[in-house]
Amino acid sequence: MDPLDAGAGSILRQPKAVWATAGASVVAFMGIGLVDPILPSIAQGLHATPSQVSLLFTSYFLITAVAMLLTGFVSSRIGGKRTLLLGLAFVVVFAGLAGTSDTVGQLVGFRAGWGLGNALFVSTALAVIVGAAAGGSAAAILLYESALGLGMACGPLLGAVLGNISWRYPFFGTATLMAIGFLCITVFLKEQPKPARKTSILDPLKALGHGGLASAAVSAFFYNYTFFTVLAFTPFVLNMTPYRSGAVFFAWGVLLAVFSVVVAPRMQERFGSLKVLGGSLVLLAADVLVLGYGGHTAAIVCTILSGAFIGVNNTVYTELALGVSDAPRPVASAGYNFVRWFAAAAAPYFAPKIEEWTDIHVPFVVAAVTALLGAVVVAVRRRSLVHEAEELAPRHATEDGVTVFAN
Repeated sequence: MDPLDAGAGSILRQPKAVWATAGASVVAFMGIGLVDPILPSIAQGLHATPSQVSLLFTSYFLITAVAMLLTGFVSSRIGGKRTLLLGLAFVVVFAGLAGTSDTVGQLVGFRAGWGLGNALFVSTALAVIVGAAAGGSAAAILLYESALGLGMACGPLLGAVLGNISWRYPFFGTATLMAIGFLCITVFLKEQPKPARKTSILDPLKALGHGGLASAAVSAFFYNYTFFTVLAFTPFVLNMTPYRSGAVFFAWGVLLAVFSVVVAPRMQERFGSLKVLGGSLVLLAADVLVLGYGGHTAAIVCTILSGAFIGVNNTVYTELALGVSDAPRPVASAGYNFVRWFAAAAAPYFAPKIEEWTDIHVPFVVAAVTALLGAVVVAVRRRSLVHEAEELAPRHATEDGVTVFAN
């Protein structure tokens, strides 16, 4: 059955509160790829090197990773709605300040504050969507992945259009859109019930004591290094105008959205989640190798094609993180994201450094190796990645017509 039209579980039939949260999530994910097409322009405008400009990603995701330990602590005390609004407020302020930067150091610092707001928002948004969506967790995850894919696709496009005027405008544009998201959530989202038990800062780390969740997080760590090598380093390799680079990453984001929402669930139902994940990681490794060693046209094609593998991986990893352990979803998500976002911080820093130490091909060799390491973790830790209530053989059980978990 089509995952986009599964009766009450359809991701298209949701309460206004879910749509408001999902809409703001789109903008939040736009902020990740927003700077992609303008990285060379930022480097030129602020007289910075590629490795210095790449710190925009490193500071953003390093703070995001650490802040994951705070999200449950905060939301369990002030509630989901207030946590979302607090995160959005941080993003509005720091995205706006980023557009006023006069040095790369200021810009990197403001991106760090932006990362704190994004962590509070994104982690809580997933829990809110899962709790409020019609049709159960499977429909909610598809809706969340749809927001991620749409944001990833539109971010580079918005960055290219506004960045062609000035590299500062995409930051002002994001601040404006997030302010609109703030208003929508204020109006449409009712206050979410607080959990019976307040979450401590250490709970996400304790949740990682579960072998399955820890395995998913470690595998996702290696995968995210590959993912963000493509996202943060490839624009310098392509060396295109903001419009052309934006078009490439828009096509990349479209594939990411389609494969995460439409293709991945069908592949999971037919082959099982772990087989799909392992195969997709191996194909991603091959893709980035060709990206690194092929000509300019091959680099463009492989950049776009990587969106398909990344889309599949994102969906499967999200389901694993939320379903493999018995930890509460917000706690499991925080622990999982705490681990994997460190790779998102590391890749943008090390990829240009590796190029400086060696040549332009080697960062992609490293990225291919990390994708393969992610696949190895999936293969070696297969049994621990299976929820204790599931069988190793593929299954086709559904929740309201939507495949919940198969492997």
